[in-house]
Order: sequence, then structure tokens, then C-alpha cells
Amino acid sequence: MNSLRLNIALRFVVLLLAQVLIFNHIDLFGYINPYVYLLFIILYPANSNRIVFLILAFLLGLFVDMFSDSGGIHAAACVFAAYVRPVILKFSFGMLYEHQNIKYSNAEFGSLLGYVSLLAIIHHFVLFALEIFNMSQILLVLQKTLFSTIFTVILSILLLLLFTSKKKS
Repeated sequence: MNSLRLNIALRFVVLLLAQVLIFNHIDLFGYINPYVYLLFIILYPANSNRIVFLILAFLLGLFVDMFSDSGGIHAAACVFAAYVRPVILKFSFGMLYEHQNIKYSNAEFGSLLGYVSLLAIIHHFVLFALEIFNMSQILLVLQKTLFSTIFTVILSILLLLLFTSKKKS
């Protein structure tokens, strides 16, 4: 159990540092930004304490906000994504989620892609809606959501495939 906590803490710090030191400086065409810190929310164990998970998601978003000077929008988007994650897990993985035995390294690629994509769309929509906060700019919110989600999903899937090992269960 101690190695699980260490793994979660290490993932928190590494993804936070990668986001603020590398990925926050990527800005393609003025509206495409990758947010790979979302991998922390994606990879958090499904059977862990939900209150602790929501607090960690808030802290992750808060630290990204502090480094980005973005006024709390990342914290709000992270907490919302963490809050709706059980519904997305159940939708994407079905019975695997019911039995609390999801292993992302052994999951079908379609289920994993759907899970990462849905969580990224929800996170990005909340993030950009709060950033722009103007209903007359809804097309800009949708445009930034779509293109940043595509970029984030591609990077996240590549990182997941790169850093998770396939194990036979």
C-alpha cells in the first residue's frame, strides 16, 4: 500500500512539473494547448478514497493555476473532471469498473481512447468556458476545446503506451 501512495505522489509531482515547465509553453496556432497533467486524474486508482481524490485533483489544478497565473480555472476544471470520472469510467469500461479491476495496460484500446477523450473533452470545455466566460464567444470555446482535446488525447495516449507495460493477467 505504501508503494501505491509513493507512485501516486511521484505521478502528481512529475506531471505537475512536466505541465508547468514544458507543456504550458506549447501554444500551437494561438489556441491549441496540451494539458497532460490530466493524466493524473485519468490514472488515479478507481477503488481509492474519492474525497482524497477530489482534494488531490483540486491541489493539482491549484498548483497549475499558481504557475500559470490563471485564477483558479484549472482547479475548477480538475475538480469537475474528477467528480464526473466514475460515470465516465462506468461508461467506458462497463463491468471492469463495476468489479474495480481496471488495468489500463490491459484495457482495450477503444475503451481507453474513449475514456481519455471523454475526460479530456469535459475538462477542456470547463477550462475554456471559464477562461473565456462569454456566451458570445461559444464558438471560440468549442474550437479551443476541440483542438486542445485532440492534441491532449494524442499526447496522453502516447505517454500511456510509452510508460505502461503490457502484462498478461
